Amino acid sequence: MISEWERALYGVVRAERLSPPVASRVFAYASAGLYSGLVATKPAATPLVGTLNGLDSLPRATAGMTYDPTLIAVAAEHTVLDSLFTEGLPTTRATLSRLADSLARARKALGVGSDVAKQSTDLGQRIGLAIVSWSHGDGFDSTRGKTYVAPVGPGLWVNDDPATVFATQSLSGASQAVTPSNPANALKAGTVDDRSLILDRPKRPGRKTLPAANMAGVTEPYWGYNRPFALHSWNDCPAPMPPAFSLKPGTPLYDEARSVYETSKALTPSQRETALYWADNGGETGTPAGHWLSIASQMVTERHLSAEQAAWVMVATSVALNDAFISAWGYKFRLNLIRPRTFIRETMDSTWEPAIPTPPFPEYLSGHSTISAAAAGAMTDVLGPQPFEDSTSIPLGHAVRKFGSFREAAIEAGMSRIYGGIHFPSGNVEGRKLGDCIASKVQTRMKLKPVS
Repeated sequence: MISEWERALYGVVRAERLSPPVASRVFAYASAGLYSGLVATKPAATPLVGTLNGLDSLPRATAGMTYDPTLIAVAAEHTVLDSLFTEGLPTTRATLSRLADSLARARKALGVGSDVAKQSTDLGQRIGLAIVSWSHGDGFDSTRGKTYVAPVGPGLWVNDDPATVFATQSLSGASQAVTPSNPANALKAGTVDDRSLILDRPKRPGRKTLPAANMAGVTEPYWGYNRPFALHSWNDCPAPMPPAFSLKPGTPLYDEARSVYETSKALTPSQRETALYWADNGGETGTPAGHWLSIASQMVTERHLSAEQAAWVMVATSVALNDAFISAWGYKFRLNLIRPRTFIRETMDSTWEPAIPTPPFPEYLSGHSTISAAAAGAMTDVLGPQPFEDSTSIPLGHAVRKFGSFREAAIEAGMSRIYGGIHFPSGNVEGRKLGDCIASKVQTRMKLKPVS
Protein backbone atom coordinates (compact mmCIF):
# COMPACT_ATOMS: atom_id res chain seq x y z
CA MET A 1 0.00 0.00 0.00
CA ILE A 2 2.82 2.42 0.84
CA SER A 3 4.69 1.65 -2.37
CA GLU A 4 1.52 1.98 -4.45
CA TRP A 5 1.01 5.51 -3.16
CA GLU A 6 4.62 6.46 -3.78
CA ARG A 7 4.58 5.15 -7.35
CA ALA A 8 1.36 6.98 -8.04
CA LEU A 9 2.74 10.22 -6.61
CA TYR A 10 5.89 10.01 -8.73
CA GLY A 11 3.64 9.63 -11.77
CA VAL A 12 1.31 12.52 -11.00
CA VAL A 13 4.19 14.86 -10.12
CA ARG A 14 5.63 14.01 -13.52
CA ALA A 15 2.28 14.43 -15.29
CA GLU A 16 1.60 17.76 -13.60
CA ARG A 17 5.11 18.99 -14.56
CA LEU A 18 5.74 20.22 -11.03
CA SER A 19 8.91 22.11 -10.17
CA PRO A 20 11.25 20.38 -7.69
CA PRO A 21 10.37 22.55 -4.65
CA VAL A 22 6.61 22.23 -5.16
CA ALA A 23 6.99 18.47 -5.63
CA SER A 24 8.95 18.17 -2.37
CA ARG A 25 6.11 19.89 -0.49
CA VAL A 26 3.53 17.52 -1.98
CA PHE A 27 5.57 14.47 -1.04
CA ALA A 28 6.12 15.71 2.52
CA TYR A 29 2.48 16.45 3.38
CA ALA A 30 1.34 13.24 1.68
CA SER A 31 3.83 11.17 3.68
CA ALA A 32 2.79 12.91 6.89
CA GLY A 33 -0.85 12.08 6.19
CA LEU A 34 -0.12 8.46 5.38
CA TYR A 35 2.01 7.89 8.47
CA SER A 36 -0.42 9.71 10.77
CA GLY A 37 -3.27 7.54 9.53
CA LEU A 38 -1.36 4.31 10.09
CA VAL A 39 -0.41 5.12 13.69
CA ALA A 40 -3.66 6.81 14.77
CA THR A 41 -4.57 3.76 16.84
CA LYS A 42 -1.05 3.22 18.22
CA PRO A 43 -0.23 5.54 21.14
CA ALA A 44 3.28 4.09 21.41
CA ALA A 45 4.25 5.04 17.84
CA THR A 46 6.66 7.92 17.28
CA PRO A 47 4.41 10.99 16.99
CA LEU A 48 4.57 13.78 14.43
CA VAL A 49 2.46 16.01 16.67
CA GLY A 50 4.74 18.18 18.75
CA THR A 51 7.70 17.13 16.62
CA LEU A 52 7.07 18.90 13.32
CA ASN A 53 6.71 22.68 13.29
CA GLY A 54 3.16 23.92 13.70
CA LEU A 55 1.59 20.46 14.00
CA ASP A 56 0.00 20.79 17.43
CA SER A 57 -2.74 18.16 17.27
CA LEU A 58 -4.35 15.48 15.11
CA PRO A 59 -7.57 13.49 15.57
CA ARG A 60 -7.01 10.22 17.43
CA ALA A 61 -8.91 6.98 17.71
CA THR A 62 -11.81 6.91 20.17
CA ALA A 63 -11.31 4.52 23.06
CA GLY A 64 -13.43 1.40 22.78
CA MET A 65 -14.00 1.66 19.04
CA THR A 66 -12.45 -0.70 16.48
CA TYR A 67 -10.52 0.63 13.51
CA ASP A 68 -8.51 -0.65 10.58
CA PRO A 69 -5.20 1.28 10.33
CA THR A 70 -4.85 0.68 6.60
CA LEU A 71 -8.27 2.17 5.85
CA ILE A 72 -7.48 5.13 8.10
CA ALA A 73 -4.23 5.71 6.19
CA VAL A 74 -5.85 5.38 2.76
CA ALA A 75 -8.56 7.89 3.67
CA ALA A 76 -6.05 10.31 5.21
CA GLU A 77 -3.73 10.12 2.21
CA HIS A 78 -6.54 10.59 -0.29
CA THR A 79 -7.95 13.56 1.62
CA VAL A 80 -4.55 15.28 1.72
CA LEU A 81 -3.87 14.66 -1.97
CA ASP A 82 -7.39 15.66 -2.99
CA SER A 83 -6.64 19.06 -1.48
CA LEU A 84 -3.07 19.41 -2.75
CA PHE A 85 -4.20 18.50 -6.28
CA THR A 86 -7.41 20.51 -6.27
CA GLU A 87 -6.07 22.29 -9.37
CA GLY A 88 -4.72 19.09 -10.86
CA LEU A 89 -5.51 17.64 -14.25
CA PRO A 90 -8.73 15.60 -14.36
CA THR A 91 -6.64 12.51 -15.05
CA THR A 92 -4.53 13.20 -11.97
CA ARG A 93 -7.52 13.48 -9.67
CA ALA A 94 -9.14 10.41 -11.22
CA THR A 95 -5.93 8.40 -10.82
CA LEU A 96 -5.66 9.24 -7.12
CA SER A 97 -9.33 8.51 -6.50
CA ARG A 98 -9.17 5.17 -8.30
CA LEU A 99 -6.11 4.14 -6.32
CA ALA A 100 -7.75 5.07 -3.01
CA ASP A 101 -10.92 3.20 -3.95
CA SER A 102 -9.05 0.08 -5.08
CA LEU A 103 -6.90 -0.03 -1.94
CA ALA A 104 -9.98 0.40 0.25
CA ARG A 105 -11.90 -2.32 -1.61
CA ALA A 106 -8.98 -4.72 -1.34
CA ARG A 107 -8.78 -4.12 2.39
CA LYS A 108 -12.52 -4.59 2.92
CA ALA A 109 -12.38 -7.83 0.93
CA LEU A 110 -10.14 -9.24 3.66
CA GLY A 111 -13.08 -9.20 6.05
CA VAL A 112 -13.19 -5.68 7.52
CA GLY A 113 -16.78 -5.09 8.64
CA SER A 114 -18.85 -2.17 7.39
CA ASP A 115 -18.99 -0.43 10.78
CA VAL A 116 -15.21 -0.68 11.22
CA ALA A 117 -14.68 0.50 7.64
CA LYS A 118 -16.93 3.51 8.14
CA GLN A 119 -15.32 4.47 11.45
CA SER A 120 -11.83 4.08 9.96
CA THR A 121 -12.61 6.11 6.86
CA ASP A 122 -14.18 8.86 8.93
CA LEU A 123 -11.13 9.08 11.20
CA GLY A 124 -8.78 9.06 8.21
CA GLN A 125 -10.66 11.90 6.56
CA ARG A 126 -10.51 13.97 9.73
CA ILE A 127 -6.76 13.35 10.01
CA GLY A 128 -6.34 14.32 6.37
CA LEU A 129 -8.27 17.54 6.85
CA ALA A 130 -6.11 18.40 9.88
CA ILE A 131 -2.97 17.87 7.77
CA VAL A 132 -4.45 20.11 5.07
CA SER A 133 -5.21 22.81 7.64
CA TRP A 134 -1.63 22.54 8.91
CA SER A 135 -0.29 22.91 5.36
CA HIS A 136 -2.06 26.24 4.91
CA GLY A 137 0.11 27.79 7.61
CA ASP A 138 3.50 27.15 6.00
CA GLY A 139 3.65 30.35 3.92
CA PHE A 140 3.16 28.69 0.55
CA ASP A 141 -0.26 30.24 -0.06
CA SER A 142 0.98 33.79 0.49
CA THR A 143 3.61 33.48 -2.26
CA ARG A 144 1.21 32.35 -4.99
CA GLY A 145 1.14 34.96 -7.74
CA LYS A 146 3.73 37.10 -5.99
CA THR A 147 5.91 38.88 -8.55
CA TYR A 148 9.68 38.65 -8.54
CA VAL A 149 12.25 40.93 -10.13
CA ALA A 150 15.74 39.46 -10.14
CA PRO A 151 18.50 41.83 -9.00
CA VAL A 152 20.80 43.02 -11.74
CA GLY A 153 24.54 43.47 -11.48
CA PRO A 154 27.97 41.90 -11.97
CA GLY A 155 28.10 38.27 -10.85
CA LEU A 156 24.34 37.95 -10.36
CA TRP A 157 22.21 35.20 -11.84
CA VAL A 158 20.33 35.64 -15.10
CA ASN A 159 18.27 32.99 -16.86
CA ASP A 160 20.04 33.08 -20.22
CA ASP A 161 19.37 29.59 -21.55
CA PRO A 162 18.21 29.97 -25.16
CA ALA A 163 14.76 28.60 -25.97
CA THR A 164 16.25 26.34 -28.61
CA VAL A 165 17.74 24.02 -26.01
CA PHE A 166 14.23 22.85 -25.10
CA ALA A 167 12.37 20.42 -27.36
CA THR A 168 8.84 21.24 -26.24
CA GLN A 169 6.20 18.71 -27.24
CA SER A 170 2.42 18.93 -27.18
CA LEU A 171 0.39 15.99 -25.90
CA SER A 172 -3.07 15.75 -27.38
CA GLY A 173 -5.93 15.77 -24.90
CA ALA A 174 -7.99 13.51 -27.18
CA SER A 175 -5.47 10.96 -28.41
CA GLN A 176 -1.99 9.59 -27.86
CA ALA A 177 -0.48 11.91 -30.47
CA VAL A 178 2.66 13.78 -29.43
CA THR A 179 3.81 16.56 -31.76
CA PRO A 180 6.46 19.31 -31.58
CA SER A 181 5.00 22.53 -30.16
CA ASN A 182 7.50 24.54 -32.18
CA PRO A 183 8.54 22.70 -35.37
CA ALA A 184 10.95 25.54 -36.19
CA ASN A 185 12.96 24.81 -33.07
CA ALA A 186 16.18 23.50 -34.60
CA LEU A 187 18.20 21.31 -32.26
CA LYS A 188 21.70 20.03 -32.86
CA ALA A 189 21.96 16.27 -33.24
CA GLY A 190 23.20 14.58 -30.09
CA THR A 191 22.45 17.51 -27.78
CA VAL A 192 18.87 16.64 -26.76
CA ASP A 193 18.50 14.84 -23.45
CA ASP A 194 15.76 14.07 -20.96
CA ARG A 195 16.39 17.38 -19.22
CA SER A 196 15.45 19.33 -22.36
CA LEU A 197 12.32 17.38 -23.31
CA ILE A 198 9.34 19.19 -21.81
CA LEU A 199 5.82 17.90 -22.43
CA ASP A 200 3.34 20.73 -22.88
CA ARG A 201 0.20 19.02 -21.62
CA PRO A 202 -3.14 20.81 -21.78
CA LYS A 203 -3.69 22.67 -18.50
CA ARG A 204 -6.06 25.31 -17.27
CA PRO A 205 -4.53 28.81 -17.14
CA GLY A 206 -4.04 30.66 -13.88
CA ARG A 207 -3.25 27.69 -11.68
CA LYS A 208 -1.55 28.88 -8.50
CA THR A 209 -1.02 25.84 -6.31
CA LEU A 210 0.40 23.56 -9.01
CA PRO A 211 2.34 25.77 -11.42
CA ALA A 212 4.10 23.86 -14.17
CA ALA A 213 7.88 24.01 -14.31
CA ASN A 214 8.83 26.97 -16.50
CA MET A 215 12.36 26.70 -17.83
CA ALA A 216 12.15 30.16 -19.36
CA GLY A 217 11.10 31.83 -16.11
CA VAL A 218 12.17 31.59 -12.48
CA THR A 219 11.42 28.76 -10.06
CA GLU A 220 9.86 29.63 -6.70
CA PRO A 221 12.00 32.63 -5.66
CA TYR A 222 10.23 32.88 -2.28
CA TRP A 223 10.53 29.20 -1.35
CA GLY A 224 13.16 29.94 1.28
CA TYR A 225 10.54 31.81 3.30
CA ASN A 226 8.30 28.75 3.77
CA ARG A 227 8.04 27.08 7.17
CA PRO A 228 10.29 24.01 7.40
CA PHE A 229 9.01 20.76 8.89
CA ALA A 230 11.88 19.98 11.27
CA LEU A 231 14.41 22.82 10.98
CA HIS A 232 13.68 25.78 13.21
CA SER A 233 14.43 28.15 10.33
CA TRP A 234 15.73 27.99 6.77
CA ASN A 235 19.26 28.88 7.90
CA ASP A 236 19.52 26.53 10.88
CA CYS A 237 22.49 25.10 9.03
CA PRO A 238 24.89 27.93 8.13
CA ALA A 239 26.66 27.96 4.78
CA PRO A 240 29.70 30.04 3.87
CA MET A 241 29.54 32.80 1.30
CA PRO A 242 30.33 31.69 -2.25
CA PRO A 243 33.63 32.66 -3.89
CA ALA A 244 33.73 36.38 -4.62
CA PHE A 245 32.79 37.29 -8.18
CA SER A 246 35.76 38.14 -10.33
CA LEU A 247 36.48 37.87 -14.05
CA LYS A 248 40.20 37.85 -13.41
CA PRO A 249 42.16 34.61 -14.07
CA GLY A 250 43.64 33.15 -10.91
CA THR A 251 40.77 34.19 -8.65
CA PRO A 252 38.75 31.41 -6.96
CA LEU A 253 35.51 31.73 -8.93
CA TYR A 254 37.34 32.08 -12.24
CA ASP A 255 39.40 28.99 -11.48
CA GLU A 256 36.25 27.04 -10.58
CA ALA A 257 34.64 28.10 -13.84
CA ARG A 258 37.76 27.05 -15.69
CA SER A 259 37.60 23.59 -14.09
CA VAL A 260 33.94 23.21 -15.12
CA TYR A 261 34.82 24.28 -18.66
CA GLU A 262 37.76 21.89 -18.92
CA THR A 263 35.73 19.03 -17.47
CA SER A 264 33.01 19.59 -20.06
CA LYS A 265 35.55 19.53 -22.88
CA ALA A 266 36.91 16.15 -21.77
CA LEU A 267 33.62 14.61 -20.60
CA THR A 268 33.73 10.81 -20.72
CA PRO A 269 30.70 8.71 -21.77
CA SER A 270 30.37 7.57 -18.14
CA GLN A 271 30.37 11.13 -16.83
CA ARG A 272 27.81 12.20 -19.41
CA GLU A 273 25.57 9.29 -18.46
CA THR A 274 25.91 10.29 -14.79
CA ALA A 275 24.83 13.84 -15.64
CA LEU A 276 21.78 12.58 -17.51
CA TYR A 277 20.91 9.93 -14.93
CA TRP A 278 20.56 12.47 -12.12
CA ALA A 279 19.05 15.25 -14.26
CA ASP A 280 15.60 14.61 -12.69
CA ASN A 281 14.06 17.36 -14.74
CA GLY A 282 10.95 19.07 -13.43
CA GLY A 283 8.47 18.65 -16.28
CA GLU A 284 9.59 15.22 -17.41
CA THR A 285 10.35 13.24 -14.23
CA GLY A 286 9.24 12.98 -10.63
CA THR A 287 11.97 15.57 -9.80
CA PRO A 288 14.94 14.93 -7.45
CA ALA A 289 12.61 14.46 -4.47
CA GLY A 290 10.63 11.85 -6.37
CA HIS A 291 13.84 10.08 -7.36
CA TRP A 292 14.98 9.72 -3.75
CA LEU A 293 11.55 8.64 -2.54
CA SER A 294 11.48 6.10 -5.36
CA ILE A 295 14.74 4.71 -3.98
CA ALA A 296 13.20 4.63 -0.50
CA SER A 297 10.16 2.79 -1.87
CA GLN A 298 12.41 0.19 -3.47
CA MET A 299 14.10 -0.34 -0.09
CA VAL A 300 10.69 -0.86 1.52
CA THR A 301 10.01 -3.73 -0.86
CA GLU A 302 13.48 -5.25 -0.62
CA ARG A 303 13.59 -5.10 3.18
CA HIS A 304 10.00 -6.42 3.57
CA LEU A 305 9.19 -3.62 6.00
CA SER A 306 5.88 -3.45 7.82
CA ALA A 307 3.44 -0.72 6.82
CA GLU A 308 4.31 1.38 9.86
CA GLN A 309 8.05 1.00 9.23
CA ALA A 310 7.60 1.82 5.55
CA ALA A 311 5.57 4.93 6.31
CA TRP A 312 8.21 6.07 8.79
CA VAL A 313 10.94 5.70 6.15
CA MET A 314 8.87 7.80 3.76
CA VAL A 315 8.02 10.56 6.21
CA ALA A 316 11.61 10.83 7.48
CA THR A 317 13.00 11.02 3.94
CA SER A 318 10.37 13.45 2.68
CA VAL A 319 10.82 15.78 5.68
CA ALA A 320 14.57 15.90 5.00
CA LEU A 321 13.92 16.58 1.31
CA ASN A 322 11.36 19.31 1.99
CA ASP A 323 13.56 21.13 4.49
CA ALA A 324 16.60 20.81 2.23
CA PHE A 325 14.73 22.54 -0.59
CA ILE A 326 13.66 25.36 1.72
CA SER A 327 17.19 25.86 3.00
CA ALA A 328 18.88 25.61 -0.40
CA TRP A 329 16.39 28.02 -1.96
CA GLY A 330 16.86 30.38 0.95
CA TYR A 331 20.54 30.67 0.08
CA LYS A 332 20.01 30.66 -3.68
CA PHE A 333 17.72 33.65 -3.82
CA ARG A 334 19.47 35.65 -1.13
CA LEU A 335 22.86 35.30 -2.82
CA ASN A 336 21.80 35.11 -6.49
CA LEU A 337 25.11 33.80 -7.78
CA ILE A 338 25.79 33.64 -11.52
CA ARG A 339 25.67 30.23 -13.25
CA PRO A 340 28.66 28.64 -15.07
CA ARG A 341 27.07 29.08 -18.51
CA THR A 342 26.87 32.85 -18.14
CA PHE A 343 30.34 33.14 -16.60
CA ILE A 344 32.12 30.89 -19.08
CA ARG A 345 30.52 32.44 -22.17
CA GLU A 346 31.53 35.88 -20.94
CA THR A 347 35.14 35.02 -20.06
CA MET A 348 36.32 31.89 -21.90
CA ASP A 349 34.16 30.68 -24.76
CA SER A 350 31.21 32.64 -26.13
CA THR A 351 29.77 29.52 -27.80
CA TRP A 352 30.02 27.12 -24.85
CA GLU A 353 26.97 25.12 -23.77
CA PRO A 354 26.76 22.82 -20.73
CA ALA A 355 25.97 19.14 -21.20
CA ILE A 356 22.49 19.67 -19.72
CA PRO A 357 20.39 22.86 -19.81
CA THR A 358 20.78 25.16 -16.80
CA PRO A 359 17.70 25.23 -14.55
CA PRO A 360 15.90 28.54 -13.91
CA PHE A 361 17.26 29.55 -10.50
CA PRO A 362 20.58 30.81 -9.06
CA GLU A 363 23.68 28.66 -8.60
CA TYR A 364 24.72 28.70 -4.95
CA LEU A 365 24.15 26.25 -3.37
CA SER A 366 23.56 23.20 -5.54
CA GLY A 367 20.02 22.04 -4.85
CA HIS A 368 20.62 18.45 -5.92
CA SER A 369 23.76 18.21 -3.81
CA THR A 370 21.86 19.53 -0.79
CA ILE A 371 18.71 17.46 -1.06
CA SER A 372 20.58 14.28 -2.01
CA ALA A 373 22.84 14.52 1.04
CA ALA A 374 19.84 15.26 3.26
CA ALA A 375 17.83 12.33 1.88
CA ALA A 376 20.81 9.97 2.05
CA GLY A 377 21.42 10.96 5.66
CA ALA A 378 17.82 10.38 6.70
CA MET A 379 17.63 7.07 4.86
CA THR A 380 20.88 5.91 6.45
CA ASP A 381 19.49 6.82 9.88
CA VAL A 382 16.37 4.69 9.40
CA LEU A 383 17.65 1.92 7.10
CA GLY A 384 21.32 1.77 7.98
CA PRO A 385 24.22 1.96 5.53
CA GLN A 386 23.74 -0.60 2.80
CA PRO A 387 24.45 -1.22 -0.89
CA PHE A 388 21.46 -0.95 -3.21
CA GLU A 389 20.32 -0.86 -6.81
CA ASP A 390 18.25 1.99 -8.23
CA SER A 391 15.77 1.29 -11.04
CA THR A 392 13.98 4.65 -10.92
CA SER A 393 15.08 5.90 -14.33
CA ILE A 394 14.46 2.79 -16.42
CA PRO A 395 11.46 4.50 -18.13
CA LEU A 396 13.86 7.26 -19.28
CA GLY A 397 16.19 4.74 -20.85
CA HIS A 398 18.76 4.52 -18.06
CA ALA A 399 20.04 1.16 -16.83
CA VAL A 400 19.76 0.04 -13.21
CA ARG A 401 22.51 1.73 -11.26
CA LYS A 402 24.36 0.13 -8.32
CA PHE A 403 25.67 2.00 -5.28
CA GLY A 404 27.63 0.98 -2.22
CA SER A 405 25.56 3.23 0.05
CA PHE A 406 23.02 6.03 0.05
CA ARG A 407 25.81 8.53 0.68
CA GLU A 408 27.75 7.23 -2.32
CA ALA A 409 24.67 7.88 -4.46
CA ALA A 410 24.31 11.38 -3.00
CA ILE A 411 27.94 12.21 -3.80
CA GLU A 412 27.44 11.03 -7.37
CA ALA A 413 24.24 13.09 -7.67
CA GLY A 414 26.17 16.18 -6.62
CA MET A 415 29.04 15.47 -9.02
CA SER A 416 26.53 15.04 -11.83
CA ARG A 417 25.96 18.80 -11.65
CA ILE A 418 29.65 19.43 -12.31
CA TYR A 419 29.65 16.99 -15.23
CA GLY A 420 26.48 18.63 -16.52
CA GLY A 421 28.14 22.04 -16.42
CA ILE A 422 25.47 23.73 -14.31
CA HIS A 423 27.31 24.18 -10.99
CA PHE A 424 30.68 25.32 -9.70
CA PRO A 425 32.59 22.87 -7.47
CA SER A 426 31.99 25.02 -4.37
CA GLY A 427 28.24 24.91 -4.97
CA ASN A 428 28.40 21.14 -4.97
CA VAL A 429 30.72 20.73 -1.97
CA GLU A 430 28.97 23.27 0.24
CA GLY A 431 25.58 21.97 -0.85
CA ARG A 432 26.56 18.48 0.30
CA LYS A 433 27.73 19.87 3.65
CA LEU A 434 24.44 21.73 4.01
CA GLY A 435 22.49 18.54 3.28
CA ASP A 436 24.54 16.60 5.82
CA CYS A 437 23.75 19.22 8.45
CA ILE A 438 20.04 19.17 7.60
CA ALA A 439 19.96 15.38 7.91
CA SER A 440 21.57 15.69 11.34
CA LYS A 441 18.98 18.27 12.44
CA VAL A 442 16.13 16.08 11.17
CA GLN A 443 17.60 13.08 12.98
CA THR A 444 17.76 15.01 16.26
CA ARG A 445 14.29 16.54 15.92
CA MET A 446 12.50 13.37 14.78
CA LYS A 447 14.66 11.01 16.87
CA LEU A 448 15.36 8.82 13.86
CA LYS A 449 16.64 5.33 14.51
CA PRO A 450 16.86 2.14 12.40
CA VAL A 451 13.48 0.57 11.69
CA SER A 452 14.79 -2.96 12.14
